[in-house]
Amino acid sequence: MGVGDEDTPYGKFAMSLFKILDGPVTLVREKIVEPLQSKHKTKYYHRRYPRVKTIDQCEIDDPVCVYEAQEQFRRDKQVDSNIVKILRQRKLECLEWEGPDAKYKCKKVSDDYDEAATNWFIKYGDIGANGNVIDAYMKQKHRLIWHRRNPDKPLM
Repeated sequence: MGVGDEDTPYGKFAMSLFKILDGPVTLVREKIVEPLQSKHKTKYYHRRYPRVKTIDQCEIDDPVCVYEAQEQFRRDKQVDSNIVKILRQRKLECLEWEGPDAKYKCKKVSDDYDEAATNWFIKYGDIGANGNVIDAYMKQKHRLIWHRRNPDKPLM
């Protein structure tokens, strides 16, 4: 048996001191904090914006709808850009870590990055840094028209 066992006088003193200090803390947590937390179970650590109409669903003379679609496009572009950035960083770290074996050990990470970068370029590429939702919509429209006119040719 050790020095801090409850059988020894020192052990009894240490346990009583612990109960004196821990008792009020436990009481407050169980009686006040946990009941308040149980009322609000869902915790969101990131702001969630409701999805709004896309630009193709807006009326031509509705500037508020166009503005909301533009802001939604801006947020989506920022999220997609950060996803590509994270995947690129993972790929570089994997290539650095694995060294000569990286060609086959990092294949999934490289493929994920390549697919995400291709999809990002399909959606946002060639519209410039100041491109807006209308430019992206026109790019998508032209791409679909080209694909409809050239069904036998691959897109990329």
